Amino acid sequence: MLIHLIEILIFSSLLMLSFILFSNPLNVNRKANRWFGATLLLWSTFWLDEILILIKAKPFGELTLLILTFIQFFTPILLYISILFFTNPTHKFKNKDGLFLILPFVYLGILIINRTSKDYQILVLILTLLHAILYITKSYIKLRRHRRKIALFSSNTNDINLKWLENIISVLVLLIAIVTVFNLVYMGTPLKPYLKLIMLGTILFVAYNALKQKEIFPKNKKHRKEVIAIKVDQEAPSTVKRKVVNDNELDVQKSRLNVLMKEKELYLDHDINLASLSEEMDITPHQLSYIINNGFNQNFFQFVNTYRIDKAKTLLLDKSSDKLTILGIAYESGFSSKTAFNTTFKKFTDQTPSEFKKQSSKL
Repeated sequence: MLIHLIEILIFSSLLMLSFILFSNPLNVNRKANRWFGATLLLWSTFWLDEILILIKAKPFGELTLLILTFIQFFTPILLYISILFFTNPTHKFKNKDGLFLILPFVYLGILIINRTSKDYQILVLILTLLHAILYITKSYIKLRRHRRKIALFSSNTNDINLKWLENIISVLVLLIAIVTVFNLVYMGTPLKPYLKLIMLGTILFVAYNALKQKEIFPKNKKHRKEVIAIKVDQEAPSTVKRKVVNDNELDVQKSRLNVLMKEKELYLDHDINLASLSEEMDITPHQLSYIINNGFNQNFFQFVNTYRIDKAKTLLLDKSSDKLTILGIAYESGFSSKTAFNTTFKKFTDQTPSEFKKQSSKL
């Protein structure tokens, strides 16, 4: 009875979450969530056999089962496409993307040839495993590159670094490994209850994070276009092949930027990004990125948060600020949340705000 309840929860949770992502009531990361919703919808079809048995419905015919199995093979591809749009909402499909179809049609050919022998089942299992590993690896690489890129234009990266998707991929890799070994050892045997519980837990984790996700790129269309155009290789000065700003102008703009940040305290705006700051400077985002990378030897995230951390330290040491909570100090310093504040403060100082205040009070 319990195992049937778990199967129903898995199937219904995937369907419900897929619908929510398609409808996108939060109005964030639209294209990415549609593809992610499609991924979850396909994932739900892996449980159709169990649901049909539970409701005592007629099982699928041979042709219907073949078509469904073929369509299910696209699940890792849809996951990868969703991540393409999470990391670049303006992504355009190109002719070379037709390569996505090669493995699925190889798989279809194998499905048509012979469905009864044990060798066939092992071949299908191995191909499915390799296909999943290929696109999960590509997805992971995209996500890691995304984490580097957002530091070039955003001052608050905690909510938009897609760490939750990285965690999901890690769990999926573990699940795929376990299920593959199980299927090789116990060919044709239903999954054990504990494996289904792990899957249900994974789905609930996906739901929790998907429903609290933030818009990754600026909502302002002009700003969005400008920050998307930024290349990851702009991060390190050594990789810059030409001078976007000459040395004399670099010194002038560096001094001007420093004064602007201190006098106007622009870092207190937790939504500040490279494009909005470049407007304040009346230069292009590309020029500003060059000035920060080469003038301060920092990326945008490090540059803005240096000012925020200095402000936070001042507040933490100021006895008149004792009435402020850690959350209050976070907001007063330009951070959007306590989590972002603690994470960034620890990254910059190797201490939490509380540890810094406690140690400073002893001096």
